[in-house]
Amino acid sequence: MLLDPRAPRFAAAVTTVVLAAALVTGSPVLLIAQAVVFAVTAANPRLGPYGLLYRAVVAPRIAPPTELEPAAPVRFAQLVGLVFVVVAAVGQLAGVPVVGLAATGAALAAAFLNAAFDLCLGCAGYLALRRLAGRPMAARVPTGLS
Repeated sequence: MLLDPRAPRFAAAVTTVVLAAALVTGSPVLLIAQAVVFAVTAANPRLGPYGLLYRAVVAPRIAPPTELEPAAPVRFAQLVGLVFVVVAAVGQLAGVPVVGLAATGAALAAAFLNAAFDLCLGCAGYLALRRLAGRPMAARVPTGLS
């Protein structure tokens, strides 16, 4: 499965806003909601709520992508995000806000890097693990539409 790389970047922008709000408010509810989004998107990136919003609202208004990216690195990145947000929610709910704030801050930093600079840390980690295993894969492939 190949994805428009702008969809995960859009999702990272929405995630940045959600995690910033969670960081400011200390809300475990926002963290749990984001955990659900991460879990759904990790299971199937095409069904992720932010990706659906991108395809319904943003994609019809912009040019088609000139390159696509494999879904596997995106799924891995969503799983990493899920782990951080679950740790953050558990920290908040267990009365250990320093754990919650640190894990939220780390997830927020990763989401911001993707949204602002198109640097997906989880995707890069997945691709590095593939290279180490001797099974490299391209991060993006041209669509032939350019």
